[in-house]
Amino acid sequence: MSTLINERSHAGQEPDGVIVPPARHAAQPVRGRRLRRAWAKAAPPLAAVVVLVSLWQIASWASPMRDDLFPGPGDVLATAGRVVGDGSLPGAAATSLWRGLSGFVIALVIATPLALALAHVSWLRRAVGPLVSALQVLPSVAWVPAAIIVFGLTDATIYAVILLGAIPSIINGLLAGIDMIPSQYRALSHVLGARRTQHIMLVELPAALPGYVSGLRQGWAFSWRSLMAAELIAVGGSLGLGVGSLLQRGRDLADLGLVALIILVILAIGIVVELLVFAPWERRLLAGRGLSPMGANA
Repeated sequence: MSTLINERSHAGQEPDGVIVPPARHAAQPVRGRRLRRAWAKAAPPLAAVVVLVSLWQIASWASPMRDDLFPGPGDVLATAGRVVGDGSLPGAAATSLWRGLSGFVIALVIATPLALALAHVSWLRRAVGPLVSALQVLPSVAWVPAAIIVFGLTDATIYAVILLGAIPSIINGLLAGIDMIPSQYRALSHVLGARRTQHIMLVELPAALPGYVSGLRQGWAFSWRSLMAAELIAVGGSLGLGVGSLLQRGRDLADLGLVALIILVILAIGIVVELLVFAPWERRLLAGRGLSPMGANA
């Protein structure tokens, strides 16, 4: 009897005839599908990067300009090794990332209650709404000279520019999300006896989340661009070295290799934050509503 049981167990079958698929073999196809799906998503952007870098290198070889005026990928890579080796690039990237993220969080804390106030006080929205939209259109670099005059070469200048760049986008995103909520939601909250605070926290904010997330994504983009503008212009004083400051150093030294490297670093940090924070958040949000982002099934 024990021999029969062992034979059935090895065949993937319990003694009572119930088929039990081996867990290890069942997990392998699932893992394989995940790997193929991940590769299918990663392959197109990787191929695009390879093509662009190849074209860049070919153009550098074919250009009659000197290497310092038209550096190729190898020259930029050598510059990267130099600034990473002396610690200036990692320190500057960490400083800029901290400023950008902390400034964005402060903007989020300020903008959210302001947007809710504008959404629920009609006369306030009529008075302040156009100004918020105008501030969103105004280039962030325009705030840098005024901030330097008011706050000097300090971190307050950097954060002032970040806030003025990010807050209007977050406000407009949340307002757009609230405006798209069906009027039946408010009527249902009233029928169920929900207080205004309960309606806002349990009904309004969850329903407005798609627009809110879009505003947050745009707010992060504006805060990162505002930070680069501020660091590029506000240099010295008590300010620590940021990525924008390194970009200005490359300009002062006429080091195009360093300028190209910092541009790539700024781009890479923005892409990493997008891929690690906002893209997964948007996917989970849309999946919870039975939707999928455009291109997800391509």
